[in-house]
Amino acid sequence: MKLIELFYMGGSLFMTAITFLGFAMLFVTVRSYLKVFFKKQVNGVGVNYIIMFGSLAFIIGLLGQAIGMFQAFGAIQAAGDISPALIAGGLKVSMITPLYGVFFFIISIPLWMIVRERIKKISKQS
Repeated sequence: MKLIELFYMGGSLFMTAITFLGFAMLFVTVRSYLKVFFKKQVNGVGVNYIIMFGSLAFIIGLLGQAIGMFQAFGAIQAAGDISPALIAGGLKVSMITPLYGVFFFIISIPLWMIVRERIKKISKQS
């Protein structure tokens, strides 16, 4: 399965929001690291935004799953008798957004720790 197909299967609204948060997390990481590494600014302003954007990506993914499951259960209730294979397929699709969000969350943790440790190291040298 291609990644673009997974993107659309997960719902373009939530997947776009998660992608935006992931890129914002990467932008803040690069900006913070460049400030610390080149300008030797150790105030740490903005470093916590790295973990915040990663966490929001995961939470938005969970929200997308909850809304999708709510709609799916409504459709199951309206249809009546549904095969277990159909339910399993729906559950598989519902896991796309949280997995995509947790991907960015997992990336944000080590990035945040690297920038934070660099700030601590520079502030001890000062």
